[in-house]
Amino acid sequence: MALKKFKPITAGTRWRIGNAYAEVTADAPEKSLVERVKGSGGRNFQGRRAMRYIGGGHRKLYRVIDFKRDKHGIEAKVASIEYDPNRTAFIALLNYTDGEKRYILAPQGLVVGATVVSGDAVAPEIGNALMLRNMPLGTNVHNIEMQPGQGGKIARSAGSSAQLTNKEEKYAVLKMPSGELRKILINCYASVGVISNSDHNLQSMGKAGRNRWKGIRPRNRGVAMNPVDHPMGGGEGKASGGHPRSRTGKYAKGEKTRTKGKGTDKFILQRRDGKKLAK
Repeated sequence: MALKKFKPITAGTRWRIGNAYAEVTADAPEKSLVERVKGSGGRNFQGRRAMRYIGGGHRKLYRVIDFKRDKHGIEAKVASIEYDPNRTAFIALLNYTDGEKRYILAPQGLVVGATVVSGDAVAPEIGNALMLRNMPLGTNVHNIEMQPGQGGKIARSAGSSAQLTNKEEKYAVLKMPSGELRKILINCYASVGVISNSDHNLQSMGKAGRNRWKGIRPRNRGVAMNPVDHPMGGGEGKASGGHPRSRTGKYAKGEKTRTKGKGTDKFILQRRDGKKLAK
């Protein structure tokens, strides 16, 4: 991926670092694979505001992504690499030999004209989807299932991937993007490669208006509020704050959020902080 630094012609372009979209080859989505998506504005089903700082933004169409990759044994040719406003990664439009079209998450190195396929007896090449049992150790994978047939859940954002480090009887051991070592059922499907758009986190909006286009409203700091409005508010000058916490008093840093004794603890071999879980 290539980044584009803009000339400071205006105040908004002075600090803007954008995406050059060098990999993107199409500017309009496939009409048969898009659905209308309506913004919530942060409101719940009662019409009451449940999340702050959400609202506005440009209208978007949702691209239907094939996370299951369940069209086994049928080859597909990559027709285009496209931008998706609903996710950080790029997507690839596949034209199957039987005439069907589907979108998948585009890995790095996937180009227009390449052939991808999913199934059991498939080579572990970029863009192919196969069971973890059939992949060699050290393979970088994305769009990983947590249960067979469920569809990919893990490593779906820009630049992310997990690495297959070991195979046991019925489990494969993956090193997650967070550094956690976790066991996944060996019959789960995953796609080979690292997700595209790896420099997404290096972009700079340049001005507040670009976030408004994304539907993000201005966020007010807790320390700038009154004590009645926020636990970190109040005080003379900057003599306020304290331990970072949410508006409801929940600590924002340092507190463990994972439930103790959770049933899936047995699948975690090593936490992301390097500590091994007691068995």
